Amino acid sequence: MPHLTGGGGTRPTASGDRLPVTGAGRVRFGVPGYAHPLLAPVEWAELARPGTPLHWAVLNVAEGPGARPDPHCVEAVRRLGGARVRVLGHLDLAYGTRPFGEIVSDAVRFLDWYRVGGFFLDRCPADRADLPEVRRVTAALRAELAAGRDSGLAAGQDGGTVAGRDGGHLVLGHGTHPYPGYAENADQLVTFSGPWTDYRWSQAAEWTADYPPERFVHLVHGIPRTHLDEALRIARWQGAGTVFFTDRTGWNAPFETLPGYWDEIVSRVGPGVSE
Repeated sequence: MPHLTGGGGTRPTASGDRLPVTGAGRVRFGVPGYAHPLLAPVEWAELARPGTPLHWAVLNVAEGPGARPDPHCVEAVRRLGGARVRVLGHLDLAYGTRPFGEIVSDAVRFLDWYRVGGFFLDRCPADRADLPEVRRVTAALRAELAAGRDSGLAAGQDGGTVAGRDGGHLVLGHGTHPYPGYAENADQLVTFSGPWTDYRWSQAAEWTADYPPERFVHLVHGIPRTHLDEALRIARWQGAGTVFFTDRTGWNAPFETLPGYWDEIVSRVGPGVSE
């Protein structure tokens, strides 16, 4: 497998050129959603630890923002805001079947109640036919984030999150390589989400080589400790700048707790500063 070579080499772009690949690319963590702060207090506390190379963390109160503000989640987000950690609200697109109005309504509640710095659009469709509706959704979310920034709700004041510095952050949670046009409608795309048994044999779509690594996210569960270096090499070879790797397994909620080797993987990736 050529993508397992750790130092040097090239990868092709869609135009036929070749880009250099090294094992020293900057990789940071994206946390797709820990359990509720009452159930996972250690996990939420770790997110605020200084020096953790964290890109963002997702807040999922109750498959969205919930019916009313949750004081435990408000406090968790306040602490992360004080540590300059970007928090994204979890929005479920249900593979394109969820009504536009429901999505925007959830986004507004996330902004009003938790001052999030962007959104993670889970179960985002990936086909070309669904692109116009996803573009409509992302445009509406950008407008809501801008309105929150202008009103000061997401400007990082009073312990809030960091959205106000750049207008917010959108991640499309496809879990697979989508039609290339989706790359123009979000800050990042999740192009892999699944088990290590699939990831270790995966390949990046050729068109992704025309974009920098910070545009792509890989979420992988079931990685044995002995394969951490291999997993990081795959991420770098495939051009993913944000990852979450865990040894937890199962399809229900493998990402809701800390990996058993959290300290080790943090030390391997190296210290960083959240945006």
